[in-house]
Amino acid sequence: MYYFGQFGLDRKDQHVGLANQQYSSQSASDFAQTRFVHHSLPELKLEDVSLATSVASLDFAHPFFINAMTGGSERTGKINQMLGILGCFGKIPLASGSVSAAIKDPSVAETFSVMRRENPHGIIFANLGAHHDVDNAKRAVDLLEANAIQIHVNAPQEIVMPEGDRDFSMWLKNIEILVRELDVPVIAKEVGFGMSRETVAKLASVGVQTVDISGTGGTDFAKIENARRAFHDYDYLEGWGQSTVVSLVEVMSLPADRRPQVIASGGIKNPLDIVKALALGADLVGMSNHFLQFVKDGKADRLEEAMQAIDRYQTQIAEIMTMLGAKTVADLRKTDLILAPAVQNWCQARGIDWTAYARRSAEK
Repeated sequence: MYYFGQFGLDRKDQHVGLANQQYSSQSASDFAQTRFVHHSLPELKLEDVSLATSVASLDFAHPFFINAMTGGSERTGKINQMLGILGCFGKIPLASGSVSAAIKDPSVAETFSVMRRENPHGIIFANLGAHHDVDNAKRAVDLLEANAIQIHVNAPQEIVMPEGDRDFSMWLKNIEILVRELDVPVIAKEVGFGMSRETVAKLASVGVQTVDISGTGGTDFAKIENARRAFHDYDYLEGWGQSTVVSLVEVMSLPADRRPQVIASGGIKNPLDIVKALALGADLVGMSNHFLQFVKDGKADRLEEAMQAIDRYQTQIAEIMTMLGAKTVADLRKTDLILAPAVQNWCQARGIDWTAYARRSAEK
């Protein structure tokens, strides 16, 4: 089997380069086509709006963060250094890329731990695949002095990846063990293929209290891994999965007592997307490739611009919430939404009442 990795480029560097090629500033279609119902009398003033939220037993001043990206090579280590600086001075939580590279090769550990060195007091999530055991997970947490760990599930990526795993039989059991044995919160995370309500229910049944549903619309790792193959022979799997919006309505269709907290990521590009994700049920929103654009060269020349973007997002989220009459993040779940046509069709097929989203304010 021949693939791009045989030509001497580090896989992590390939991932960053290919993710960068995919980037678009346009919102994913399901987000763009999902609309708030405008009510003309919000009866709220901006200064009374709170952006605070709490996820995985951690308190966040604002409802978005920089989600998992990279690490494991010299280039990606410089990117993580810039992200660490951005997290510190921008006062925004961070997640590392998969720490598996440092588990396999301790010489690259610094490309991950640099995030904590540059951001000694901020919230940082470690990240590791679902096949890793407790010892490896503890090493990942220790390396970053992490406040929580994301355990990612990525079966489509592994299938398309030339050197990927082919055995997923123990993932759920292993996640159960990690939840039980680790001293930090465990977040079960997709990598851009979305989650069904069945998936979330299974994760909740083994003790997972927070999921990152990470749907399609952002970076497509099936497309990335296919590009690394010499013959691109899995192009028909590009786009596999369900969107972030669909994943949110899926998980919110579960009974409240069987539903974990939700982080939304995938295809989120601006403050309105963030507010829509929160209104659809997310407690926190992650953005990856959007912030990669500021640090992709591993240089500090755009950090000030990135920090200004963070400040602008915080302000604009509060302004949008004011227009919607939502004093808190929880209040956003009482706003009225008309779901995108594709999402309506999905809900109809899956027995989910999509019309209920359009009349939630009447229940206040």
